[in-house]
Amino acid sequence: MPLYKEFDLMKDKRILYVSSEVIPYLPETELSSTAFNVAKYAHSKGVQTRIFMPRFGVINERRHQLHEVIRLSGMNLIIDDMDMPLIIKVASIPKERMQVYFIDNDEYFKRKAIYTDEDDKLFDDNDERMIFFAKGVVETVKKLNWAPDIIHVHGWMASLLPLYLKEFYREEPLFSESKIVTSLYSNEFPGELNPKLIDKVKFDKIDNDTVSHLQTPNQENILRNAILNSDAIIKGSSDFSEDLEQFISESGVTVLDYQSEEYLTEAYLDFYKESVLELQDS
Repeated sequence: MPLYKEFDLMKDKRILYVSSEVIPYLPETELSSTAFNVAKYAHSKGVQTRIFMPRFGVINERRHQLHEVIRLSGMNLIIDDMDMPLIIKVASIPKERMQVYFIDNDEYFKRKAIYTDEDDKLFDDNDERMIFFAKGVVETVKKLNWAPDIIHVHGWMASLLPLYLKEFYREEPLFSESKIVTSLYSNEFPGELNPKLIDKVKFDKIDNDTVSHLQTPNQENILRNAILNSDAIIKGSSDFSEDLEQFISESGVTVLDYQSEEYLTEAYLDFYKESVLELQDS
């Protein structure tokens, strides 16, 4: 049984958790439960936490007491030369005193489904939903003027955030000291996203070489792009393909191997403290 140190050095650090899924708002999965449990544990140890997720239409706003934050809503985000209104809603996780911010837009998130239609086919605009979510998180955190020490990304819907922070928002001083951690999960979706994803990302004047992996936007290539734009990664699942394991090994990125549910909350916080916050800016 591993021994973990006290986490006093993490007290009052700021961690921004950005996840495709979080319980209790969506069904329990490896992704949704890990994102919640890690944030909850960090919060209990005195870490300042904020959680961001998409406001999927399947989330019951009345039951979970979501309400719009007018002072944060109202801006438009440019997605592939289209103006898309950003709506921000917020809720508190019962008993935890943890705030969750929801990125919303009627065009992208009102539908009563998460990633796929009634035929289990990926939505054609999932690529735009990813870009909107990434930009929406950054613009909202800028409005909050809340500079995170660590930004921890979970799930493929959130996985363009490292790229946008490193490229599109690279001159934004609020994030100049932030370290980006991405948790990788296996088998999140089969097939490919819209092949125009790469063009829509390049519309934001992001260099072609930086997004080359998105030429074929399948699960593994999206993860490869996130790895290359992260300061550290965590294996959130126990198994990945041999090709992806080799890519991780050759990337040179700091890695925390898969942790069983029994130990992961302590291991993640220890990883933040001992590895991530000690990383030097490249």
